[in-house]
Amino acid sequence: MMKAKQIIEKFNLEKHPEGGYFKETYRSELVSEPAGFKGKRSFSTCIYFLITNEAFSAFHQVNQDEIWHFYLGSCIHLHVIHTNGKYELIKIGNKLEEDEQPQFVVPAHAWFAAEVVEKDAFAFVGCTVSPGFDFQDFKLADRKNLQSQFPEHQEIIKRLTR
Repeated sequence: MMKAKQIIEKFNLEKHPEGGYFKETYRSELVSEPAGFKGKRSFSTCIYFLITNEAFSAFHQVNQDEIWHFYLGSCIHLHVIHTNGKYELIKIGNKLEEDEQPQFVVPAHAWFAAEVVEKDAFAFVGCTVSPGFDFQDFKLADRKNLQSQFPEHQEIIKRLTR
């Protein structure tokens, strides 16, 4: 199996502000002005995304639904705090017999973070966003603010924020 560094180089992945490495692979040429958004958005966008134990995906939120697709590597624990405060742990991977899911949709406005399960491992996934991603729709969590908003989830927030 390829190593994380080889995948980063092969696909020209760059560091992402939330952690991990990414490259946009698709941006729809079809554009609209969806309600609730400032300005125009492509109908859909897609990225390659790679995380490691050190380069986890810190808690963040986007204004769109985001679909995670598993490709290669270790299982991911995707931590979701829904707008109503409900916490959900989803295993993203390809070991179906171990209740891993190869695909999962994070609903718009939920706070979420992802980490690789195995030690010294990585996960290579894809993320599809609709309407298309724009950094003005992205918000990286502030640890203290998120902990005060969801005090019942303080430990996981502390561990997966920077």
